Amino acid sequence: MIYNFADHTSVISQYLTEMRDIKTQNDKMRFRNNLMRVAQIMAYEISKELMYEVVQIDTPLGIAPCKKISDKIVVASILRAGLPMHNGFLEILEQAENAFISAYRQHHKDGTFDIKLEYVTCPNLEGKVLIIVDPMLATGASIESTLKSLEEFGKPKNVHIATVIASTQGVNHVRRLFPKAKIWTGAIDEELTAKSYIVPGLGDAGDLAFGTKLQE
Repeated sequence: MIYNFADHTSVISQYLTEMRDIKTQNDKMRFRNNLMRVAQIMAYEISKELMYEVVQIDTPLGIAPCKKISDKIVVASILRAGLPMHNGFLEILEQAENAFISAYRQHHKDGTFDIKLEYVTCPNLEGKVLIIVDPMLATGASIESTLKSLEEFGKPKNVHIATVIASTQGVNHVRRLFPKAKIWTGAIDEELTAKSYIVPGLGDAGDLAFGTKLQE
């Protein structure tokens, strides 16, 4: 249940190369645009797995049988880093409903951290296709907390997780807890630092997109 774009030839490789490169990371607009472009391509690929219905459409010269998406879709983004990707998904899946989750790491002096969720807004998820967007899948703790927090909004028909870079540990963690969810990632890196940052990764996606925070 994993689609790793690094295993295939596509322009995502170009965008990911630019996002990883410290020589181009100072250009925040370019970084945000690349996040959005990756999301647009992922949205297109995910669209191939949606359900469609045939409708009869009047054209100026007759009637054409056409296919339209019949699934109800909810795009859920983890703030703040997920916002550019969220916009990219809406460019393709423009009828999707939206959910937003404010989640962050609360670090402790011993090097551990907890995931804190301070805000969740979400429509009814019952029977819908849920797409969770977060550029980095490190330990998988944010995805775990997000999915658990969304349980009260109904049971989705399918769950997709879209991320730019994932770690092997994070992927395994999510697969163990949510075996039916499908992960879409631009690349999978092997290492995590002692503070659970992906290596080689690309750094803090939120900071690179929107500027550094005053504190963790």
